[in-house]
Amino acid sequence: MQDPQKLIERFKSRVHVLDGGLATELEKRGHDISGKLWSAKVLLEDPGAIEQLHYDYLKAGADIIITSSYQLTFQGMKQAGYTHEQAEDALWKSVEVAVKARKRYLGELDEDLPEDRKPLIAASIGPYGAYLADGSEYTGNYGLSSDQLAEFHRERFEFLVRTEADFIAIETIPTAVECEAFFELLREHRNTPAWLSYTCETGVVLRDGTELAEAIKPFNTGPRNVVAIGLNCMHGFHMTGSIATTRDQTDKPIVAYPNSGEVWDA
Repeated sequence: MQDPQKLIERFKSRVHVLDGGLATELEKRGHDISGKLWSAKVLLEDPGAIEQLHYDYLKAGADIIITSSYQLTFQGMKQAGYTHEQAEDALWKSVEVAVKARKRYLGELDEDLPEDRKPLIAASIGPYGAYLADGSEYTGNYGLSSDQLAEFHRERFEFLVRTEADFIAIETIPTAVECEAFFELLREHRNTPAWLSYTCETGVVLRDGTELAEAIKPFNTGPRNVVAIGLNCMHGFHMTGSIATTRDQTDKPIVAYPNSGEVWDA
């Protein structure tokens, strides 16, 4: 993975464009993403489709592509009937197809890009609610302690650290307790770059009622491997207020990728 400080400097130097939604676009292309594994189902059945989508986003101008591992957990794979080894293979594949897409894209360019202009690969880690697949990432009603959540996320986190991804994208954090869990993991892996992205009920409050400003503070003054802080999986109407609150609390780069406007009934 890349050096955290160099990533921070790169993100601060210019705006970076993220890719679009994987699951939404896969569904548009005729793939079945029903079930608890979501877009990871396509990764298992047709990895070439994921690779092609990554490539298409790069061709469209994306500076960062996010892997299809958001819903891919060891626990979820076991429940779906897969072995531990198959879960490892799937996680590895989620990064491998992104690496292949980037290599293909770069190979077709007329000239070599400097290192700080080459597209980045973010290895996605979704919240505990993504494993439950019941919409609870929009409520935060888990009933677990921060230690239990850290234990749930630890193996996948440590596995993805060993891949060719450039950094970890910790996405859709709905609660203060899950923030604490990831804070612990990032302290354990101080050289691993990661961004943290929250999901808010309103512009200034997480799904569990925690003030966004309070949730940000530990990561702003804590582990220096946090390369960006931001928001995702929330209505665009609230995004402006969330970004303003985030900017008031941190000088780290800010990441923002809202929903397209639909409402989830959780």
